[in-house]
Amino acid sequence: MRSKILLSTLAFTSALMTTAAPAAMASSADEAQLQALRQEMAQMRREMMGQISSLKTRLAKSEATAHPAGTPHGKGTNYAANMPRHHYVESGPVDPSVQFNDSTAQTGRLKLQTSGTPVTDRGDVTSWKSFRQATRSDENVHIGGMIIGFPKGRFTVASEDASYGMSIGLAFHEDFGGFFNSGPRPGEARGQFNSFTTNMRRLRIPFTFRYKNWVAAVTPDFGANHDDGYVGLYEGNLNYTGLRNTILTVGYFQPRVTEEDSESSNDFMTLERPSITDMVRNIAAGDARFSVGALHYEKRWWIAGYFTGQEWGHRNGSDNGAGTYYYGGGTGSSTMDSQTGATLRVAGRPVATKDWDVHLGASAISAFRLACSPSSSQAAQTPVTSCSRSTSFGQRPEFDIGEGNLATTGGISDAAQVWAAGPELGVRWNRLLVKGEYYHVGVQRSGTNLKSASFQGWYGSAAYTLFGTPRLYSEKSGAFTAPGVAEKEEFDPATNHWGALEVVGHYSVIDLNSHLNDAVAANVIRGGQQTVWTGGLNWYPNRHFRVMLDYSHFIVSRSKDATNLYGRDGNSFAVRVQAGF
Repeated sequence: MRSKILLSTLAFTSALMTTAAPAAMASSADEAQLQALRQEMAQMRREMMGQISSLKTRLAKSEATAHPAGTPHGKGTNYAANMPRHHYVESGPVDPSVQFNDSTAQTGRLKLQTSGTPVTDRGDVTSWKSFRQATRSDENVHIGGMIIGFPKGRFTVASEDASYGMSIGLAFHEDFGGFFNSGPRPGEARGQFNSFTTNMRRLRIPFTFRYKNWVAAVTPDFGANHDDGYVGLYEGNLNYTGLRNTILTVGYFQPRVTEEDSESSNDFMTLERPSITDMVRNIAAGDARFSVGALHYEKRWWIAGYFTGQEWGHRNGSDNGAGTYYYGGGTGSSTMDSQTGATLRVAGRPVATKDWDVHLGASAISAFRLACSPSSSQAAQTPVTSCSRSTSFGQRPEFDIGEGNLATTGGISDAAQVWAAGPELGVRWNRLLVKGEYYHVGVQRSGTNLKSASFQGWYGSAAYTLFGTPRLYSEKSGAFTAPGVAEKEEFDPATNHWGALEVVGHYSVIDLNSHLNDAVAANVIRGGQQTVWTGGLNWYPNRHFRVMLDYSHFIVSRSKDATNLYGRDGNSFAVRVQAGF
C-alpha cells in the first residue's frame, strides 16, 4: 500500500513541476538563467520518470511474489519465500533511500547449485523444464524482460519464461610436449615424432539456440583434426527434448557409443581416449557424423541408438589428405555411394550409493555399407562406371600433436561391412574410480578366397582424487564425470584452498594383426600390436580450468607402415591447459 501512495505522490510532483516551469521562466529576466532552469527541470523530470518506471516494476514484482500465479491456496508468504530468487536490474535511476519488502531484493550473490564439475565440450541440450529450472536457480540478472546469466557456468540469454534462449560456450585444449627415446631403427622412416611441439587440440565454440523443447546446436572447431590451423565443424544438429529424459537428434552429431566416448573431452582422465575406443567409435560414429536417433536415461539405466551416414566434409575433394576416419576430411568428391551404419549402447547402474557406483554396459557399432569410391584406375574411365569399398585402421600412440601412426593396417580391400561390439565396466568407491572396456572388431570381405579380418583391443583405467569432489556418475551421459570443485573450495592460497587434484593411469592395448600365417597373401594383415602405459596428474583450480600432465611409454610390434618396419617403442611427455565455459 505504501508503494502505491509513494507512486501517486511522485506522479503528482512531476505534473506540478511541469506546470510550474513556465511561471519560473516568465519571472526571470536573464536568458542564461532561464536556459539553466529549463535544463535543470528537464533533468529532474527525467529522474522522476525513471523513478516511476522503476517503482512500477518493483511493485509488480512485489505483488507477483506475494500472490504468484498458481500459488496453492493457504500457502501465501511461506510458499513465496521458497521460490527461486533472482537479481533484478531495473531501468532508470533508483533512490537508495526507498525501501520495499521485496523478496527479490538480494544482497548476496546466488550460488551455482552444482558440484562444480566442468561444463560439457558440446552444445548442452536439455529439456525446456530443466532449462527453466537452471535459469531460475543459477546466477542471473533480469533486464527488460530478459534473463542474462550463467546456468551450468555457460553464458546464456533467455526470455523471462525461458521459451527463447541462446547459449555460447568454449572448449579450449592447448597441448604441448614431445617424444624422447623414440627414434627409428636403421632403415625406417623417422616419422613426425617431434622432440617438442604444440597443437591446438580443440578450440570449440558451442552455440545453442532454443525455442521451448526445440534446440539447435552448432559448434565450429578451430582446432579440428590433428594439426594446428585446421578448421572444421564439430556438430550441427536439431534436437527435441519434450519427452521425459529423452533427446531426439538429427544432423551432424557425435553418437554416444562406448563409455569413454560418452564422456565430454573436458572430463577425460588422460589427454586422449584409449586407442580401442577411438578406433571403434570411428567405424560409424565419431565427431560430426550425420545421425538420426535418440537417447533415454533413468537413474538406473541408459540407452541410445542412432542411424548414421557420412562425416561432415567426407565428400569434399579439397580434404583428401586429412584421412578417412577423422572429421573434417574425407575421400573426396568422387564418392559415388556414401556410407551408412548404426550404433547402439545400453548401460545399467545396479549399485548407486553415496560411496559406491557400479556401471555395466555394452556397445555395438556397424558400418553395414561402406562408402564406394573409384580407385585411380577406375577414375581414369570415361565415364566412371564402377567403384570399390575399402577400409583401414590406424592409431597414434595416444598422444595427438600431429605424429603419424605406428600401428596401422593399411588399406583393406573388398570390405563389405565393418562392425565392433564389447562390454563396459566401471566401479567407483569413494574417491577411487576403476573402469575398462573390451571390443572385438570384424571386417567382412566380399572378394574370392578372402577371409573376414578380425582385430581386438582393451584398456583399464584408474583415477584417485586426492582432494576436491571425486569423479561421480552422470545419469544423462551414462558415464563418469571429472572431479568437481565447489565454489568455496576454488583455488585461493590465501585461504588454503587448492581446487581439486587427481592422479590417473591406464593400460591400453590394440591388436591390428589378422591371419598372419594364411597362405593367401591378401588375407594377411600386419597392423601391429600397440601397448601404451600412461600416468598423469590433473589439477582443477575451479570448474572452468584444468592443467593436465601425462607421461606415456609405448611399445608397438612391426606393421606395414614405413615408420615401424621392425617394431618401435618410445616415450612421450605432454601438458594440456584447458578452459571450458
